[in-house]
Amino acid sequence: MGIVKISDPLHESLRLASQALSRSINAQAEHWMRIGMLAELHPQLSHSDICQLLIRAEQEGGLDLARLAGWSQPAKAKGARA
Repeated sequence: MGIVKISDPLHESLRLASQALSRSINAQAEHWMRIGMLAELHPQLSHSDICQLLIRAEQEGGLDLARLAGWSQPAKAKGARA
């Protein structure tokens, strides 16, 4: 975990959005970062598509952004040969 410095106007936007959506400021920032990263990696997807992708990922055991982004290989099944 680290500290990210952002501008005052963006922090104010985070504060307002977090209150409106019943999230902490950190949770709102993390949400926007997830959506933004996936939008950049998959420009063909709409916001709705990205939200559905995130929901499916959560249903499959949790969000793994590296896997969703294609940065890591899926885990091999036990006993599987290379």
